[in-house]
Amino acid sequence: MTAADKLVEGNTALVHACARRFAGKGVEYEELYSEGCVGLVKAARNFDESLGYKFSTYAVPVILGEIKRIFRDSGAVKVSRSLRELSLKVSREREAFVREKDREPRISELADRLCLSVQQVTEAIDCAQIPLSLSYASQEEDSKELDIVQESGEEAFTEKLSLYQAMESLEQKDRELIRLRFFAGQTQSATAQALGMTQVQVSRREKKILTLLREKLDQ
Repeated sequence: MTAADKLVEGNTALVHACARRFAGKGVEYEELYSEGCVGLVKAARNFDESLGYKFSTYAVPVILGEIKRIFRDSGAVKVSRSLRELSLKVSREREAFVREKDREPRISELADRLCLSVQQVTEAIDCAQIPLSLSYASQEEDSKELDIVQESGEEAFTEKLSLYQAMESLEQKDRELIRLRFFAGQTQSATAQALGMTQVQVSRREKKILTLLREKLDQ
């Protein structure tokens, strides 16, 4: 087994973590995971350990890039087949209503005729709308390009993954201490009571654990 193969085999959890960020956005999870694995393989093949940074730090942006390509290649937001079919059904019912009543139907009326919820009809109508680009202004403004700045969350996401990986090396009681203190927002006294320790013991142990985690993250 090559070094790249070992990196792929040992880091599939990174793909799942990245894919979950896009779950429920119109693309099947299996497709998200499949494209993420393509990114993982690319990252493993191109990773240069001599540069001194962790594989996860290098791999996450590559994996996310492959997953985002699904949405980019689809033109805008990829819509599931079932929602597209529902949108077509709603559109046909709207046309039939207009022919019968000589007016536009209310969403609630379409919902009643199709035995759907108002939310389902609304989503079906929304997915049929032409997406508005945020990159350019309207024709009246001579298509002047707009500067819309969006900060990338990839760096913070990578740091969070690295933290979770470092915590996996801790003993169960130490992981629970960190979880209670920094994820559940418990006081040292409440954490001590939950773990059968004194507040002083929690304070001392917490400092040692945080020092250990910092060392692991700096490696």
